[in-house]
Amino acid sequence: MDKKSGPFLILSFLVLSACASQEDMVGVKEDVQKLRTDTEHVKSQSAGSYSDVQQLRDEVARLQGRIEEISHTNADAFGRLGTEDSLLVHKTDELDSRLQKIEQYLALGSAEKQAAQPAQPAAKPVETVRKPAQEALGDSALFKDGVEKLGQKKYPASRESFGLLLQKYPKSELSSNAQFNIGESYFGEKAYEKAILEYQVVIEKYPKSGKRPAAFYKQAIAFELIGDQSNAQVRFRDLVKLYPKSPEAALAQKKLK
Repeated sequence: MDKKSGPFLILSFLVLSACASQEDMVGVKEDVQKLRTDTEHVKSQSAGSYSDVQQLRDEVARLQGRIEEISHTNADAFGRLGTEDSLLVHKTDELDSRLQKIEQYLALGSAEKQAAQPAQPAAKPVETVRKPAQEALGDSALFKDGVEKLGQKKYPASRESFGLLLQKYPKSELSSNAQFNIGESYFGEKAYEKAILEYQVVIEKYPKSGKRPAAFYKQAIAFELIGDQSNAQVRFRDLVKLYPKSPEAALAQKKLK
């Protein structure tokens, strides 16, 4: 090799090497940029996927809450249906005997009429004569009249006063008390099935009434008296749950023990 051309060859080699290294560097930079772009794309997709997953989780939680709400509502509805079914069973069991008594009474009345002398025109019943006066009474007077008759154990007459109050003054503050006392009148007559139904009206129609805890308690007692311990226990538990600080709840706690 010519000594003069040697340095030129070396220089050319270095220049070519430098060019190759520069091209490699450019390629590496392009790869890095592409990798960054791909990484950002993956992050964007991950964020979108996470958002979708979170939305699904929120929807599942909402549906679970709705299911629990529906279950609670159905439980209350089934409880009321169970109460009504139990009453229907007792009413069906006693219906035949009551019809027989009515038929016997009617037959006896017919025989007495046939044996009696021709009847004179009947005087107007006392209740019919007094009814116009009752019609003129206000809600407080009707309630007072009903309470007095209830205290005197004149149960049908007391129901007449309370019923008239409910009919004429359905929005009176005394309405729930009148309804409760109708239940009390049947309870006093030992017509426990009817009392249970009247107490149920207080429970369902007057949710803010101060008589509602007493209605729960007396309804439970009535269930006990007709031998339905299952519904009695349910009502005692409902009372303790809804009105834990009421005097009736303390009595119910003793029954549950």
